[in-house]
Amino acid sequence: MPLNLRPMTQDDLGEVQRIQARITRQPVPQPWMDMLAEHIDKIYRLAFVAEEGGAVLGFILGEIKIGGFGTELSGWLELVGVEPDNMGSGVGASLVEALFGALRERGVQEIYTAVRWDSGDMLAFFKKLGFDQSAFINLRLKT
Repeated sequence: MPLNLRPMTQDDLGEVQRIQARITRQPVPQPWMDMLAEHIDKIYRLAFVAEEGGAVLGFILGEIKIGGFGTELSGWLELVGVEPDNMGSGVGASLVEALFGALRERGVQEIYTAVRWDSGDMLAFFKKLGFDQSAFINLRLKT
């Protein structure tokens, strides 16, 4: 059965929450769910799911920033999650291509993401997709 990629809807929130909990092995906090809901049916925030046979196998969140971080118009891959049993099967890469296509349709030519330096699997995933180091340096302020 072919993989179906489509915009996320309110009806998908429960399945995305289930996948996120399986990935993190922790309950998903309400603020995370609130953030997720803020990506549905928005112009500058994007969310897609991948499903097969009616079952959601993964999700991706992105955002368009205008004038952010010294760029005129940029796209940001914020979060990608795949059902652990389906990791490595191409679901994540398919979701990334869906997001990239939507960003390109909106005029975005540069796409960014962030990943922990010690997350070898995610670094390899993003390198395989064509990502490389950017001119940005991540800074942190603990309060």
